[in-house]
Amino acid sequence: MAYDNGVTYMFVQHSNIYLMIASRQNCNAVSLLFFLHRVVDVFKHYFEELEEESLRDNFVVVYELLDEMMDFGYPQYTEARILSEFIKTDAYRMEVTQRPPMAVTNAVSWRSEGLQFKKNEVFLDVIESVNILVNSNGQIVRSDVVGALKMRTYLSGMPECKLGLNDRVLLEAQGRATKGKAIDLEDIKFHQCVRLARFENDRTISFIPPDGSFALMTYRLSTQLSSPLTRFSNGLKA
Repeated sequence: MAYDNGVTYMFVQHSNIYLMIASRQNCNAVSLLFFLHRVVDVFKHYFEELEEESLRDNFVVVYELLDEMMDFGYPQYTEARILSEFIKTDAYRMEVTQRPPMAVTNAVSWRSEGLQFKKNEVFLDVIESVNILVNSNGQIVRSDVVGALKMRTYLSGMPECKLGLNDRVLLEAQGRATKGKAIDLEDIKFHQCVRLARFENDRTISFIPPDGSFALMTYRLSTQLSSPLTRFSNGLKA
């Protein structure tokens, strides 16, 4: 992020490509950076590899996508699967769509109607990375865990999914003893499908999931961790 002469520039880098947004107003920087990351995801969905050559060869599709994803400076539709229903590349253009899909105007804009599967399946992966800062004496100065709940859903219709966590806030509100088994979640970020009011009320993650793969939530844990490194070098030899 940079500021110059009354203009704020926010950008993200993917491979050798920089995507940037410029604004003269006091905008929500986090939402704009999140939008840029969604633009990267949509381009990767369409072109497989987001490179300079792929953007140059498909500049017409890029203009169409940007026109649908943002109107008058406001983010609109960022779900690649929904966009692909009415913005098609030449590789799989079969027919001209006379009108946009119903999902664009529905309250649930991230999921198409009428999905049917022979077998309903849900896959949930918990992916965590550990960040540890260690001083020269081998003592841990700072540590945290950054995690994400990633899902793959193949469900028919408009399913209602619920997910519960052993969140310390919920257990204490219910008068239940935690005994060290609860977790303190920080910096929680949900997918747009999650009902935030329901989560604030009873800490239940309730949502109608998109079809396919998506990140349900990301979080951070600030806990004391034992270092996985047991030996440190005090010097380097050439």
